[in-house]
Amino acid sequence: MKTLFLLGVVFFGYVAHGQETKAIALIQAPKQYDNIHVERIFGDSLSTSFMIWIKDTVATHKHEVHSETIHVLEGKAKFYFNDNITVIKAGEVLFIPKNNWHAVKVTSRKPLKVISTQSPGFYGKDRVFRDVTR
Repeated sequence: MKTLFLLGVVFFGYVAHGQETKAIALIQAPKQYDNIHVERIFGDSLSTSFMIWIKDTVATHKHEVHSETIHVLEGKAKFYFNDNITVIKAGEVLFIPKNNWHAVKVTSRKPLKVISTQSPGFYGKDRVFRDVTR
């Protein structure tokens, strides 16, 4: 019984130490920022999560190496995915597989606020913007 208790303490200590938690409501954008503000929340080599605020647009781009899951927390926008357009709003979740063109045009008065989780980990090197001269 003593051994079981000790194993439980060691396991709980390992799990508690390995977890990170943050209160989403406490993550705030600065009062002044240009069109887009990004705050890294968590990450490792397998995935990276960011809180992103968008006032107007995100240019058409794709990610060559990773997929992206977006959780919309606030605001409303037109979401461009390849040749399709859909309206996104708070409470919705989007999945964008790698190598798919996507863009955003905010339609609400308040900025679009999302959590973006990218897998594998995102280090800013695989974002390719579409040539707008086509």
